Order: sequence, then C-alpha cells, then structure tokens
Amino acid sequence: MTITTNDLLGKTCRHLETGLSDTEAQAYLAAVDGWTLDGGKLVKSFAFGNYYETLAFVNAIAYMIHAEDHHPELVVTYNRCVVKFDTHSVNGGKGGISENDFITAAKTDAIFHKRRA
Repeated sequence: MTITTNDLLGKTCRHLETGLSDTEAQAYLAAVDGWTLDGGKLVKSFAFGNYYETLAFVNAIAYMIHAEDHHPELVVTYNRCVVKFDTHSVNGGKGGISENDFITAAKTDAIFHKRRA
C-alpha cells in the first residue's frame, strides 16, 4: 500500500469506528514528513520565531481542524506548537490512529509550509 501526501490532501475526514493496523499506520506515516507515532498519537513539533507566529499558526490550523471535525491536542509555547492527533471513536471508543489523523496531519503541514511562501 502506497499513500502519498497528495492522496491525503485530497480527502476529508469522516466518522470512523475502525483504526489502522500498525502496518497500515506505517504506510501512512511515510506520506507525512516529520510526524512520529508516540504513545498512541501522531505527533509533530513546529518551530516559530516568536509567540505571534506560533499563535498565527494555531489560528490557521484551527479553521481546518474545525472544517474536518477532527481536533488534536495542542501544546503551545512561546516559539513552538506540538500537534498530537488521535481518533477517540476507533477501537470501541478506546482510541487509536485512523486515516483521519493522517489527513489532518498532511493539511497541517500544508498550512505550515504555506506561511513561508
């Protein structure tokens, strides 16, 4: 199974009750540069020059997150934002990783890279 960033960018999140297997998650992980699986979450840290830039990024991804209805845990500091995605509805409500996490991770990266354009 080969998943690309463009595949993910072309999708929207949907309600899921089944998460990805470890093998499937690894295939998806190859499509999102710099993201890692840590403690059952898809995680990436984004660095900024100052607090204003950090908050501007948080506000920009908030619009996308709301539209996708898939909300991460955010850890916001002066010049860094750590984004942690997981899907609470999968695995009988126990949570886990789903395609939605990778869709929103790819879209988060696109927003981060667009700010530099």
